[in-house]
Amino acid sequence: MPTTKRTAAIIVAAGRGLRAGSGGPKQYRSIGGRTVISRAMEPFCRHPQIFAVQPVLNPDDAAMFNEAVSDMRYQPPASGGATRQASVRAGLEALAGQSPDIVLIHDAARPFVTAAVISRAIDAAGLTGAAVPAIPVTDTIKLIGDSGHVEATPDRARLRIAQTPQSFRYDVILGAHRRAAREGRDDFTDDAALAEWAGLTVATFEGDPANMKLTTPEDFVREEARLGAMLGDIRTGSGYDVHAFGDGDHLMICGVRVPHTRGFLAHSDGDVGLHALVDAILGALADGDIGSHFPPSDPQWKGAASDRFLKYAVDRVAARGGRIAHLDVTLICERPKIGPFRDAMRARIAEITGLNLSRVGVKATTSERLGFTGREEGVAAMASATIRLPWDDKGWSD
Repeated sequence: MPTTKRTAAIIVAAGRGLRAGSGGPKQYRSIGGRTVISRAMEPFCRHPQIFAVQPVLNPDDAAMFNEAVSDMRYQPPASGGATRQASVRAGLEALAGQSPDIVLIHDAARPFVTAAVISRAIDAAGLTGAAVPAIPVTDTIKLIGDSGHVEATPDRARLRIAQTPQSFRYDVILGAHRRAAREGRDDFTDDAALAEWAGLTVATFEGDPANMKLTTPEDFVREEARLGAMLGDIRTGSGYDVHAFGDGDHLMICGVRVPHTRGFLAHSDGDVGLHALVDAILGALADGDIGSHFPPSDPQWKGAASDRFLKYAVDRVAARGGRIAHLDVTLICERPKIGPFRDAMRARIAEITGLNLSRVGVKATTSERLGFTGREEGVAAMASATIRLPWDDKGWSD
């Protein structure tokens, strides 16, 4: 079966993840600055051989899901069942109208799947009709009896750890799931086991040791540490912006409406604090400046809210696999007084960027009545951004 067949993917995200401890369903928790489910879904949404991504979730999680994956394209989510097996079947049934030839079934709790593993899954299903990614077992395994004593030591050379995405001919795995439902079998721990029960021969293909499932609190701690080690290219950028006063009764500064006797003369809302932060982030990325991404000659940015610009810069960091570590802005003006609004500004920047409040600094100073700010003709802002990017194989990020 050629790999040009229509391929869909099911992302199973209906579980509660109780073993992962407190904090809500594990698929919506943050790891490395992003939710687990967004990391798990994105490689499938971006893969050129996948035409449809079918999420399966608990309806109670709809708001969290929509927020986590708002920038991705996927099928309307299906409602999961009481077991993983029931949730997979719901996803398969939801795809019936799409007529896929191949379907990949992936756990949302595996956030580090790569495009290479997905491609291997598609190729394997095309060749065999049923296949799972597998990695060798490196530890010795013991078979323990009811008494707690060792009964056997399997040959680890023949043992493998099964992962997802598991890949199948769509019609075959759908038929197997429907048969299991008719016969009251709901105890299969993965789709390969169900396929084996249905009489299918299941092949294996090369998995990825990094493609591990997040199950316990210790898993989250370990992977956070691993991601931190990977993001070893630490960069800083600086930004500066200034806007003169014009007519108006308020100023937008760091995303907060500040009452004033004047307004800003600007193409957008004139938020000097956010503009300086955007340039600082883009500078750390070596990715131009705010004017090159949002030219003032473009009428669509007339009066635009500057939180859009800051969110765009944050997304540019995420697209490079990076994280923002710290943001700091200094506002320079005689009036308005920034102190009463400082906490609200920090909170608004944290909200826009998704950073913890402890990673956002806002300061203010005057110019001792010198220069245009001293004459109360406008406001200036300086900003710095610290970001972390992953190393590439040459020791420097691209």
